[in-house]
Parts: sequence; C-alpha cells; structure tokens
Amino acid sequence: MDKIIEYMLSEDEGFGDVTSNAVVEEGKIVKAYIKSKDEGILAGIDVIRDLFEEYGVNVLFWLKDGTKISNNDVLISLKGDARTILLLERTALNLLMRMSGVATAACHYVDIVKDFDVRVAGTRKTSPAIGKFDKYALKVGGADPHRFGLDDMILIKDNHIATCKSPLDALLKAKENTSFSKKIEIEVETLEDAIDCVKNGADIVMLDNMGPDEVKEVIEELEALNIRKNSLIEVSGGITHETILDYASLGVDIISIGALTHSSRSLNFSLKIEES
Repeated sequence: MDKIIEYMLSEDEGFGDVTSNAVVEEGKIVKAYIKSKDEGILAGIDVIRDLFEEYGVNVLFWLKDGTKISNNDVLISLKGDARTILLLERTALNLLMRMSGVATAACHYVDIVKDFDVRVAGTRKTSPAIGKFDKYALKVGGADPHRFGLDDMILIKDNHIATCKSPLDALLKAKENTSFSKKIEIEVETLEDAIDCVKNGADIVMLDNMGPDEVKEVIEELEALNIRKNSLIEVSGGITHETILDYASLGVDIISIGALTHSSRSLNFSLKIEES
C-alpha cells in the first residue's frame, strides 16, 4: 500500500478507534456504500478500491475514474468487517473527495477552451504530501499535470533569474549545463525577454502574470519576426474561468492554473453502512 495512505491511516487511527471498539461487535460483517452528495467528475475510486481490498474488505461494485456523477449516485459498494470499514472511512472519503474536486475543476476549465488548440495545465501548487494524487486527478479531468517534481525538466523562474544577470543569461547557462534530454522552460515578464529567449532556443517560454493585451503583443511580435513556432508559449498567473478565454483566443499553447489544485473545492461524499 502507498506509504502516504499508510501515514494518513495511522494519523487518523492514533492508538485505536475507541468508538468503534466500544460500540461495534468484533467480527461483525456488514455491507456499506459511498454515495455522492454532489455532482462532478469522479477521480480516485481505483485508489480507494485498492485501499479497501488491501484491508480485506470486498468491493462489490465501483464506478470508473472519469465518470460524470450526480447527487445520490452510488460510487462504490462494499462488504466486510464493520470495524475495518469504519477505520478506513475518513481517509478514503477525504482522498476521494479531494481528487474528485480537482478533476471536476480541471474538467470545467478544459471544457471552457475546448474550441481552441490549447492545453490547460496544473502546477506544483499541490497539497503537501499528496501531490501525486492531485496530479493524477488533473489527468482524469483532462488537464496536463505539468511537472511532477524538480527533476522533470528545467524550469527557470524569477528566483533563479535573480541569481543571474538576466533571463537570457540564465537560459544560456541552463543550455550549457543541461543534457539534451531535458526540456528547458523559462519564465519572463517582458516582451524583450520573451523575444530573447525564443531566439535563443528555449523550449517553452512562460509569460508570467501578463494581461491579455501584453500576451497579444508578444504573440504578434514573435509572428512578425517569424519565430513564433520556435518555442511553446505558456501563460500563467491569476487566470480564472472568467478570463481563460481571453488568453486561449490569442493562440497560446499552454495555460497553467495553480487554482486547479490549491483552491479547488472537494466534492461532498458520504459512507453509509446498511442497517442490520
């Protein structure tokens, strides 16, 4: 079982589930189910299924990740030891609700820009320790997970640039010291820096915190110089569902949105044990 989930369970259990041990008959076998009290996109059900099966609970039925769900939908049906189901309940629900919320947010943004040739991506602004679950949920929702960690690719940000003479200086150092197998992305804040980095072989240029008018100017200037296709253009910083179309319509390649993981609302699910 995943070590992160093991930790979640140990944190919740402490020295034992004193309530279940006091009230629930040892060895009592029950049926239970997790039901949606919300609507959205289901993500994480396979993780939860594996969790219950790891602890000897039989999974009788489950929906697939990526399923559109509504209020009162049964997501998974279980049969097993009552104390075990209650031990796993909160960890299973917390993770499933969180992942489904991220997938739902991702799907919402992807759907808004479906008519444009642009990729919606997450960021590394994930919840501590469960970033890989957030990243998986982004994919279920149709978004790109972006980097999983610092070793995935070169991404030169403002704090890296602050240690160099300029964005171009940082880019050239990265090209000199990096294997050909790693893509290089650099964050820029001005038209001039964007042009310099595209001209000098950045794989991806991120236009950070630029408004639509500024992004439009960059795109038009790159096209005028006949270098627009030299680099992928990513935009990031404060983009919402109200403004995402303003950027998608400009012809950018990637729109990254930290809010998909740092501010998405968990869906509301509940676990119910059937009456004896």
